[in-house]
Amino acid sequence: MASIDPRTPCIIGVAQRTVHPGTGPAPEPLELWQDVVRRAAADADAKGDVLGAAESLQIVYCQSWQYDDPPGRLADALGIAPRHRHYSGIGGTTPQVLVQNAGRAILDGDYDVAVITGAEALETLRQAKKAGERVQWSHRDPEKKPFPFEAPFHPAEVAHQVFQAWLTFAFWDVARRAHLGVAPDDYRRQCGELLAPMTNVAARNPYAWFREPRSVDELIRPTPDNRLVGYPYTKYMVSIMDVDMAAAVVLASHEAADRLGVPNDKRVYLRGWCYATDPVYVAEHPEPWRSPAMEAASSEALRCAGVGIDDVTHLDLYSCFASSVNLAVDALGVTARRGDELTVTGGLPFSGGAGSDYMMHSIATMTDVLRNDPGSTGMVSGVGMHLTKHVFGVYSTTPPADGRVRPPREMPKTVGDTKTITPTHAGRATVATYTVAHGRDGSAEWGVAVCDLPDGTRAYGRLEGAELLAHVEANEWVGATVDLVAGDNDVNLVKT
Repeated sequence: MASIDPRTPCIIGVAQRTVHPGTGPAPEPLELWQDVVRRAAADADAKGDVLGAAESLQIVYCQSWQYDDPPGRLADALGIAPRHRHYSGIGGTTPQVLVQNAGRAILDGDYDVAVITGAEALETLRQAKKAGERVQWSHRDPEKKPFPFEAPFHPAEVAHQVFQAWLTFAFWDVARRAHLGVAPDDYRRQCGELLAPMTNVAARNPYAWFREPRSVDELIRPTPDNRLVGYPYTKYMVSIMDVDMAAAVVLASHEAADRLGVPNDKRVYLRGWCYATDPVYVAEHPEPWRSPAMEAASSEALRCAGVGIDDVTHLDLYSCFASSVNLAVDALGVTARRGDELTVTGGLPFSGGAGSDYMMHSIATMTDVLRNDPGSTGMVSGVGMHLTKHVFGVYSTTPPADGRVRPPREMPKTVGDTKTITPTHAGRATVATYTVAHGRDGSAEWGVAVCDLPDGTRAYGRLEGAELLAHVEANEWVGATVDLVAGDNDVNLVKT
C-alpha cells in the first residue's frame, strides 16, 4: 500500500444523544451541542487535546432556537478559540456537505481539525407549547430572522399549495409506480415492505426515536393513529421531525490524528463525496420517477473513492419518505437489497429526522459500524428541499489505495434538463404525477396534479371533490387526459 498522504481527512470522534419520548424535557440546543462535542472529542481516545486542537467549529442550522451567535456561544462554552466558525443553512444534505467541505479544507491545508455538530429540541418545544408554556433558553437572537429558504417560492406552487414535503415527495413515488407499471395497492405494499425492515434497525439503535418494530400492515394501513397524510403515505411512513436529538463529528488530517495520538482503529477515512442538484421546483423535473442528480452524485462519489457499489457493504440512504429511498436505490442499482440493508440508523421515520441534522446521526452511526467492521466501505446519502439537493459520502477504515483522496469533479448547476412551468392554463393536459392531501381526521381534502401541456411545458392542477379524490387513490391516474380550467387566485382546476 502507498504511504498515506498526511493531509488525508479522517473522522476521529463521534457522539450522539437522544432524549427519548417521555423522558424530557431536553436541555436547550447549546447544552446539547456542548455535550455531544465533548463526548465526540473523548471518543477519539487521543493522548492529546482534541478540542484544544480544533481550528474549525461548525454548527448545523437549528430550527428549535435562534441564538445570537451560535458558534461563538458554543466556543465560549467549550473554552476553545477556533479561527474558523460557521453556522449553516438548511437542508437534509447539510451535515455531509459540512463534513466534505471540511475534508476539502483539510486536504488544502486550511486547517487540521474540525468539529461539526447539530441538535434539535423540537419535541420539548412542542410539549411546552401544548402546556401553554414558553421555554426559557439562553442568548436568543434579538433580531427575528426569516427562515433561510434558499430559493423563492414559485408563484404557481404558492397558488396550488405545493409546500409540504409529505405532499411533494409523494409525487415521485406515484410517478415511479406508473413508470414501473405497478398497481396502486401493490405499490403501497412495496413501500411498506421497504420501510418495515428499517423499523427493526431502529429497534436495535439506542439513539433511535421510535424503537418499535412494525409490520408492513401496521405501516401502510390507515387507522385513527396512523392516518393517511399525503397519498400514498400514512403518518408512520413519513419522517418524524419533532425529536430531541444531537450529534457531533470530529474530523482531522491523518497527520493531525498522528500528532494527537489517535489510535488507528478509531480513524474512519472520508474516501469520496459529491453534491449535485436536480431542478428546484417539482414540476420542473422532466422524469419525476428518477433523479439524474442522484445518479451523477453517487457515481462520482464512488469514482473518487475508487470503489464500485458492489464494494459498499453498509448503506444509509436518506429516508424522509419512501420515494427518496426508492429513487436512490434505482440510482445506485441496489434494488435487491432489503430495507434493513439500506440504513444503519433505522431511517428518518423511525430513528428520527432532526431538522437538517439527520445526516450527522447517519455519519456518526456509520463511523461506529465501520469501526466494528474494519476494511469495509460505507456510503451515506442526503436529500434536501423537494428532491432538489443530493449528496453522497463514502467512508472506510481503510485509507485510499494510492494514499490520497481525490475531490469530485465539478457538477453542473443543475443535472439534466428542466421543464418550464406555465402558471395558468386552460385546455387539455396529461397527468404526469399527482397526490392527495388528507386532513387530521384522515379524510381526503384536496389534491394536486402535475400536468404535461401540449406545448411541452408543465402546469399544476388542483383536484377537488370526494368522488374524484377517491377515484385517483384507487386507480392509476398517471397518463390520464384532463381539462384544466381557471379557478380563483391563479389556480388551475382539474376537470375530467
